[in-house]
Amino acid sequence: MVIYFFAIYNDKPVGTCALIKLDGDTFELGKMAVSPEAKGKGIGYLLGTAAIEKAKEAGAARLYLESNTVLKPAINLYQKLGFKKITGTPSPYERSNICMELKL
Repeated sequence: MVIYFFAIYNDKPVGTCALIKLDGDTFELGKMAVSPEAKGKGIGYLLGTAAIEKAKEAGAARLYLESNTVLKPAINLYQKLGFKKITGTPSPYERSNICMELKL
């Protein structure tokens, strides 16, 4: 199961993310992006909170994500949403160097 979220601002799509069911009660928060002209407007936070709420509705006990520490604003956003750094299994994503989780 994959659920996609889109943010619309001034009638234009400016952000997206996906909620991907991995197994059992674990979901991945993936593919989050906000267009440059919309950054700083809280759109990433709104997308993240919408995904977290939908994961709870779907019975998730844990949200997982992978990112890269070069993306400092993204890492700060994930921490603001409550995600914590964890040691995970090797990632299939070549650019990923950090795993984070949020226990629901």
